[in-house]
Amino acid sequence: MIKYILFCFSILYSAPSFSQDRTFDLMPVPKAIKSTGDRFRLLKSFSIGVIGNPSDRIYKEASRSLRRLDDRMGLFFMQGNITKKDNNTTASLLIEVKRAANLKLYEDESYQLFSGAKQVRIVANTDLGAIRGLETLQQLLSTDDFGYYFPGVEINDDPRFPWRGLLLDITLHWMPMDVIKRTLDCMASVKMNVLHLHLTEDQLFGIESKVFPRLQEVGAEGNYYSQENIKEIIAFADQRGIRVVPEFDVPGHCTSWLKAYPELASVKREYELQRYFGVFDPALDVTKDYTYEFLEKLFTEMSQLFPDEYFHIGGDENTGKDWDRNPNIKEYMQKKGMKTYRELETEFIQRLLPILQKNGKKMMGWDEILRPGVPHDIMIQSWRGTESLVEAAKKEYTALLSTGYYIDLIQPTDFHYLTDPIPANTTLTAEQQKFIVGGEATMWTELVTPETVDSRIWPRTAAIAERLWSASTVNNVTDMYRRLDQISLLLEGLGSTHIKNKGMLLRRLANSVDTKALEVLVDVIEPLKIYERNAGDTMYTVFSPFTKIADVATPDQKIAREFRKNVSIYCASRDKLLEKDLLEHLSVWKENHAPFLEIVKRSPVLTEAVGLSENLAQIANLGLQGIGYMNTRSSPPGGWKTESLEITKKAKEQGGRCDLQVVTAIEELINAASK
Repeated sequence: MIKYILFCFSILYSAPSFSQDRTFDLMPVPKAIKSTGDRFRLLKSFSIGVIGNPSDRIYKEASRSLRRLDDRMGLFFMQGNITKKDNNTTASLLIEVKRAANLKLYEDESYQLFSGAKQVRIVANTDLGAIRGLETLQQLLSTDDFGYYFPGVEINDDPRFPWRGLLLDITLHWMPMDVIKRTLDCMASVKMNVLHLHLTEDQLFGIESKVFPRLQEVGAEGNYYSQENIKEIIAFADQRGIRVVPEFDVPGHCTSWLKAYPELASVKREYELQRYFGVFDPALDVTKDYTYEFLEKLFTEMSQLFPDEYFHIGGDENTGKDWDRNPNIKEYMQKKGMKTYRELETEFIQRLLPILQKNGKKMMGWDEILRPGVPHDIMIQSWRGTESLVEAAKKEYTALLSTGYYIDLIQPTDFHYLTDPIPANTTLTAEQQKFIVGGEATMWTELVTPETVDSRIWPRTAAIAERLWSASTVNNVTDMYRRLDQISLLLEGLGSTHIKNKGMLLRRLANSVDTKALEVLVDVIEPLKIYERNAGDTMYTVFSPFTKIADVATPDQKIAREFRKNVSIYCASRDKLLEKDLLEHLSVWKENHAPFLEIVKRSPVLTEAVGLSENLAQIANLGLQGIGYMNTRSSPPGGWKTESLEITKKAKEQGGRCDLQVVTAIEELINAASK
């Protein structure tokens, strides 16, 4: 019976729902992959050749790929930067590109990769496809007793969705250039192709305007990208096959604009940059011709700076309250027969669209702009629910999904991974589904700084990247986590600080190099999810410290996640190997409180987490008791279950804006022991 139960659990937790050689750690999973059994050995003589009709983009990326491989292996490759002269068809890696790509939506990103004993080949219609193939090759690098090799494979690959994006907000907390560049490198490694820069907010106007210089002089406090910075970002992204889409949020979320140019405001008042986070009333006066003259000049300037065909105008979270406070705006609406401020927003979008079209741009906006009367020449970004995505597709608006991909909300990787822009139970017809072009993960920066932002983006966003690239049937959570562990290391090698900054933050918090007891606690806690950490938007400001225990704790903690899974298996199987692992964890947690208190003595900032530590010790003891009762097949004393569950109930309380992630597993042990 026990063997049967174990077999069932092994099927539940490990059976992949796609055909893939599980020795590979590829993410995203290619469309089709076949193992040949060959091995291509990497030696110092390894070289790359490029043939066909590519652009300079592939030569730069091939050179970067060569250096990345050598950095990992230390073989001292003899070949330097790859140029048009490197067209040797007998090169170790031969890249064949049929044409240079146009970096735009729906461009061909397909590729074929063949790895044999004597040569590796990447064949692609465009250089974008070849770049995606180079990233797959990086992930294929393997080792054995004889050194490094590429396994023999035949891969035929192309993405499921053409828009696979990441929004990076640089306004709620400033993100300098190094954050942008390492983010782009990591995005490229998992085949994401759109960086959406949220550039303006109530707290900051984050880009230089030469037409209206007060925007950055007054609205940025020194933190903004110069136009030369932007050109550098775009070139950096272009080389990696990534588009850069700007967002200038109007008519709300515009306090930084109004501080610089108060004549744009709906209400005359003194405007200061917001220090708190949330939704505020200031809005542009969209009944004035001056507002449109201003926006036309600004958007024309920015359209010339950003080459992408899409231009995001925000359009979200305008409260309408400042419009209601302005008698002139109310009179304007009455004359036009407008009954709600939403109708005024619709007119605003209708008047804004020709300005963008004149500059060769297509408008994007958040799902608030989807309403009757809005032209179809816009893209809808769904963030408040999948209903708007479905509605947009049914009404034949181009649309993409962000609902379910809000990585700032600290939700687990599998939640994001199993969120699909077109789920299996969709009500959309095949024709309507064509209007959904993909999705975007969103990294809002209220509660992160450059030190911690990577730990919120990576590695979870790699799973979102797979959801947007790979087939919908690639959905096995256990195998995703297996591969994610390896991809996480690859991302760190590209500069992401999501792993290495943890040690630095722990040492800072502990005020010592001895961080063991703190790390034991941090590994089983997570920051409060959704918006609970900053409930009411009143606890944190742009100047608050983001160096506390909630900042070093990361989403989807592996130790806690695997403990929960193993407890479930153990309660059904009584497997002795699992029992040994559970007992080891529980024993460490039970004894950790005393050394943690020693750390608190030298670092009082950790006082807020004392309750978490004490609760962990108490519930760990309950877990040990529960396993003991199950082992001896004896019933717990009367009242033990009730008293124990009262302790676990208390252990669910937050401390330091974090909560314990193993409480439900302890409750499962208590219930199993009480049967």
